Amino acid sequence: MYKILSVGGSIVIPKTGFNVPFLKKFKAMILRRVSQGEKFILVIGGGATARLYQAGAQKTSKLSNDELDELGIYTTVLNAQFVRYMFKDFAYNEVVSNPTKKIKTDKAIIIASGWKPGCSTDYDAVLLAKTYGAKEVLNLSNIEYVYDKDPAKFKNAKKIEEIGWEAFRRDIVGDKWVAGNNAPFDPIASREAQKLGLVVSILKGSDLAEVQKALSGKKFRGTVVGKTL
Repeated sequence: MYKILSVGGSIVIPKTGFNVPFLKKFKAMILRRVSQGEKFILVIGGGATARLYQAGAQKTSKLSNDELDELGIYTTVLNAQFVRYMFKDFAYNEVVSNPTKKIKTDKAIIIASGWKPGCSTDYDAVLLAKTYGAKEVLNLSNIEYVYDKDPAKFKNAKKIEEIGWEAFRRDIVGDKWVAGNNAPFDPIASREAQKLGLVVSILKGSDLAEVQKALSGKKFRGTVVGKTL
């Protein structure tokens, strides 16, 4: 069975540009696990690149939320294509955009991008989990934990190690999607993940030691959503 990873675009290309040493280590980690029989679907987000284009577009024209989303989707395709080339012959030969269509392939790695306006690639990752029968999504982000409030603004913010979907949706992400949303997990994706009974693990994607632990089912530094009521 494929393991579903929602990879934040800012993990692929941060504001400072490509972190080539990290990307090489990430590639080596995935290929090492592939050699051990594991399979992966990597859903690549737009991240800082998407927000850069969206901010620029808003300054030059009045765009709807869907139009801003479409712009963001194109950046996910670019980022995903970059990752597909990174894995070359180990990956399926096209970037997958429709998460509801199951791909017939013997490749151990599938790279996916954004699909439709109204949500982020987190939602695509959830739909891919549904399509491929996965029970868990790993969300590789630029944060180590989900907090009860913004730790950049509140010194007393508390990290959350486990939380149920009801509390996560009510207290953390809400129910509305706005283009460029920077929530720890897309509100629309959260609603669908709750319906499907998925577990979503949110962790810092640049910390490959913790990613390895999460992939192996071991305790890791991060937030697990959906294991508790």
